[in-house]
Amino acid sequence: MHPAPSVILFTSLSGLGFGLLFFLGFDMPAVTGWVAFAFFFVAYALAVGGLLASTFHLGNPQRAMKAFKQWRSSWLSREGVFAVLALVVMGLYAAALIFLNMRLPLLGIIGSVLSLITVFCTAMIYAQMKTVPRWSQPMTPVLYLLYMVAGGALMAAQIQLAIALLVAVTVVQILHWVFGDTAFGRAGSNIGTATGLGNLGQVRLLESPHSGTNYLLREFAFEVGRKHARKLRGIAVLCIGIIPVILLSLTSEGHLVSFVALALHIIGLFTSRWLFFAEAEHVVGLYYDKHRG
Repeated sequence: MHPAPSVILFTSLSGLGFGLLFFLGFDMPAVTGWVAFAFFFVAYALAVGGLLASTFHLGNPQRAMKAFKQWRSSWLSREGVFAVLALVVMGLYAAALIFLNMRLPLLGIIGSVLSLITVFCTAMIYAQMKTVPRWSQPMTPVLYLLYMVAGGALMAAQIQLAIALLVAVTVVQILHWVFGDTAFGRAGSNIGTATGLGNLGQVRLLESPHSGTNYLLREFAFEVGRKHARKLRGIAVLCIGIIPVILLSLTSEGHLVSFVALALHIIGLFTSRWLFFAEAEHVVGLYYDKHRG
């Protein structure tokens, strides 16, 4: 799949933002006044900024509001609905906390749960796509949620919890790659099933359907070299969890160390998210002999 920058920004930044909101809803950390304002400002900047970035990937951004109408059948619509609900509820919770110095625990918990559901809906947009076997696995929503809470814990300065979550997200990310690498073959799709001619014998492409590129090739048949992918996976694993965990374990109280750990985690997040899209094989590529099941 084509790794569109707008979608990478959306899934990464919004996940971090809703992750921080998740912890703020549970009073982690228990901040008030202008300190609370700073935390909520960062969370909203990331969450809303990520959501706005997603509109640049729409063919007609002015029609974005129509996406909310299909919530009964579309995970994209559900994501939009729950995102708005989460932002509104957490906005009320933040206002009471900042301006009235009043904690409303139930409202905060509801906002945290809504934030979690929002990211789950984002993950399900991809996990329910049977046409992309690498994404269509139970670990996809688990991975998105772990990235959310791990990043949120780092930004919320929940160091010990962050260490455990960083280890978990690193392990699940590796497993997602391992199972994803064989997912296309396990799905049983090949050029014979794609053309419906498999019952006649071995099917092979005589010549390319097009002399040049087209929309399907640009969007669904993106190819990344294995050697290049291995290097990026190594960078992602080191930055997602290994180096941050080492830094936090050695000096868990330093603000500078926490900032460096967060910066490295974000670099790893962007790298893994780029690979999430770049390595995804869409079955439409079979018509162009791009994938061999």
